[in-house]
Amino acid sequence: NGESVEAVVMRYDTTLGKYDGKPRAGGVRSTLCVSSQVGCKMGCRFCATGTMGFKSNLSSGEIVEQLVHASRYSQIRNVVFMGMGEPMNNYNALVEAIRVFTGSPFQLSPKRITVSTVGIIHAINKFNGDLPNVNLAVSLHAPDQDIRCQIMPAARAFPLAKLMNALQSYQNESNHTIFIEYIMLDGVNDQEEHAHQLGKLLETFKAVVNLIPFNPIGSSSNFKTSSDQNVKKFQKVIRGIYNIRTTVRQQMGQDIAGACGQLVVSLPDERSDGGATLLSDIEDLGI
Repeated sequence: NGESVEAVVMRYDTTLGKYDGKPRAGGVRSTLCVSSQVGCKMGCRFCATGTMGFKSNLSSGEIVEQLVHASRYSQIRNVVFMGMGEPMNNYNALVEAIRVFTGSPFQLSPKRITVSTVGIIHAINKFNGDLPNVNLAVSLHAPDQDIRCQIMPAARAFPLAKLMNALQSYQNESNHTIFIEYIMLDGVNDQEEHAHQLGKLLETFKAVVNLIPFNPIGSSSNFKTSSDQNVKKFQKVIRGIYNIRTTVRQQMGQDIAGACGQLVVSLPDERSDGGATLLSDIEDLGI
């Protein structure tokens, strides 16, 4: 329909990191961050995609096409639905695309696919039945309903208490770890009291908390990135007091406006050098 979306290939060398104080095993790996919609109707105030508004859902084929393109550049090991759009608002196409990813010729393990959602409760309720062994990540971003509504207007439709009940039911059914995404906004949700609230909220769950440094999105947001000191204090509370595994997301892609929360479609001549490349439809590739 003439619209464009962005997908991001992230290459990591796992041996450069440490786990439990020791070098990580493995080597170079690539993760593809895919989009599920053109724009997004959730309107999260820290996300550039939300400034576009919602334009259209992608078909399952258009979602798969992103993996086709990415596979020409790098061998993709993991896929995360953390690009443009709310995947659970395009549920049927999401399920169809993941079933293609896990089949021939891609043969991705469902355990290496993660779907991120702001908390679409009715979709979470059927997620494990439709996509067993696929990981679920929840963009929580605040430990109470008031702050969530301030920074994520769509949270009004999905009250925190009901969301946590749905997640508990999901975990009881699947026995899967739930990944909690938490953007760190200076003076908004990054204080020690917020860390204690989050720890108490999650103490009955098998969860991993991923703290995400806020990436600037220009004049469309007044938020500031939390200091490294506040991030470390927050992590220390969650990990040390509540014994919840807590990681800090590695920052990648800011130089090409491809970092977490920065994806927004611009005209090609508006992109910085080294930014996104406009690719042909797969029908035109001759493969």
